[in-house]
Amino acid sequence: MPTTGGSGEGPTRSKRADARRNQRKLLDAAAAVFVTSGVDAPIREIAAEAGVGMGTIYRHFPTRADLVVAVYRHQVEACAEAGPTLLAGADSPFSALRQWVDLFVDFLVTKHGLADAMRSDGGGFEALHAYFLDRLVPVCERLLDAAVDAGETEPGTHAYELMRGIGNLCVVGHDGDPRYDPRRLVELLLQGLRRPRPS
Repeated sequence: MPTTGGSGEGPTRSKRADARRNQRKLLDAAAAVFVTSGVDAPIREIAAEAGVGMGTIYRHFPTRADLVVAVYRHQVEACAEAGPTLLAGADSPFSALRQWVDLFVDFLVTKHGLADAMRSDGGGFEALHAYFLDRLVPVCERLLDAAVDAGETEPGTHAYELMRGIGNLCVVGHDGDPRYDPRRLVELLLQGLRRPRPS
C-alpha cells in the first residue's frame, strides 16, 4: 500500500508529477518534430517521437492549435529558464548569450506556422506574443548586460532590437531556400556585437 504524508496527498502529488513529466516529454517531442517538419506535421510522427499512442496526444490536446500553443508556451518557458542557467555555467557571458540565441532560433523555427494554426483566434495570438516578450526580453537583456559588464560586447544594443533582428533573419529563411542559412547570419550578427580586443 502506498505511503502518504500527513495530508494523505502523497500518491496524488506523485501522479500529478508523473503527469507533468509525461506532458513535458510530449511537448519536447512535438517541438522537435515541428522544427524538422513544421507545425503541420502528422500527429502520428509526434506520437512516434514521444513514444506514445496518438490517443494520448488527443487526450491532452484535442486540437492541433491546442498542441501548437502548448509547445509555444513550453518553449518560451524553457528559453526563459535557460538564460540564468547558461550565464552561471558558461565560460563567459558572451558564450552564454551565443548559446541562448541558439535556443531562441530553435524556438523561432518552431513558432513558424503558429499564426496559421491559430488564425481563428487573433486575440489569442496577440496575447501569446505579449507573453513571449514579457518572458524573454528581460532574459536577453540580462545576458547582454553581463556581456557588456565583462567587456565582451559594445554597450548600446537593446534586447528587443537584437531579438527582432534575429527573428527577421529567421523569417526570411523560412521559404526553404537551401542557399540561405539564417544561423550563419545570426552568428555574424552576434560577432558584430563583440568589442574588439586591444592589440
